Amino acid sequence: MATSTIPSLTPEGSLSRYLQEIRKFPMLTQEEEFMLAKRWEEHEDTEAAHKLVTSHLRLVAKIAMGYRGYGLPVGELIAEGNVGMMQAVKRFDADKGFRLATYAMWWIRAAIQEYILRSWSLVKMGTTAAQKKLFFNLRKLKGQLQAIDEGDMPPETVTTIATKLSVSEEEVVNMNRRLAAPDHSLNAPMRADSEGEWQDWLVDDEPDQETTLAENEELENRRKLLHDAMKTLNDRERHILTERRLSEETTTLEDLSVEYNISRERVRQIEVRAFEKLQKAMKAAALEQRLSLQ
Repeated sequence: MATSTIPSLTPEGSLSRYLQEIRKFPMLTQEEEFMLAKRWEEHEDTEAAHKLVTSHLRLVAKIAMGYRGYGLPVGELIAEGNVGMMQAVKRFDADKGFRLATYAMWWIRAAIQEYILRSWSLVKMGTTAAQKKLFFNLRKLKGQLQAIDEGDMPPETVTTIATKLSVSEEEVVNMNRRLAAPDHSLNAPMRADSEGEWQDWLVDDEPDQETTLAENEELENRRKLLHDAMKTLNDRERHILTERRLSEETTTLEDLSVEYNISRERVRQIEVRAFEKLQKAMKAAALEQRLSLQ
C-alpha cells in the first residue's frame, strides 16, 4: 500500500495545518466501509485501501497525541500510527462485524508504543509485558494518586504502583526517574533553526466522529464482557458483588450478613472471590476476542 499520497507532518510543519488537511477526507458510513474493505480483500484495490486509511487519519492523530509526553516529535508518532493504520486495513476482516476504527485502535497503539520503546535508549528493560505496562501507565497512575511532585515518589506511592502493575518497587523508582523531564515553554522554538513553536504541536481535544464511534463501541464491548462474565457467578456471588461494587449505593457487609445469615467476614470473602472470578472471566474473554481480530 503506497504511503506517498497520505499526508505527513514534517518537523518544520504546523500541526494545525496538518489537522486541517486530514479533516478534508470524508468519514465513511458502515456500509461504505464494508464495501471498500471487501474491494481491498477480494481485489487488492489500492484506491479502496487508501480511502479506508485516510478516513481514519484523525483517529491516528488523536491516539498519537496521547503519547506526546514521551519527548518524541509528534510528527513521528503520527507517522508510526499511520503505519499501524495501514497494517490494520491490510488485516481487517469486515465479515466479522467489527468497525474498522475499533479494530485499528489496537494496531495504531501497538505501532506507536513499539516506536517509543525503540526510541528510548534508556528503556532497555522494556521487553516484558509487565515492564511495558509500567512504562506506559506510570504517569496515569501517578495522576490518579495525585503524586505530581517532582523528584522521587513517597514510598507508599511506589508500593501501590508496584503492586498494581506487578513489578518491583525498584523498577518503579527507576522508571519514574527516567521519565522525569523539565517542562518546556509553549512558545519555545522546536529547533534553533526553525520558526515552529511547541504550541504548534498542541491538538484540538474536541473528539472527532471516528474517535467517538470507536470509544462508544469499546465501551459497549466492555459492558458486554462484564455482562457475560457475570454469568460465571452463582446467584449469591452475583448479588453480593452487585450490591458491594456495582450499585450506586453500596450495601454494607452488615446488611448482607443479616440477609444471608452469615458473618460479615464471610460476606467479604464471597465478594473478593466473586470479583476475582469476574476479572478472570473478563480477561479470558478479552484475550479470545483479540485473537479473533488478528
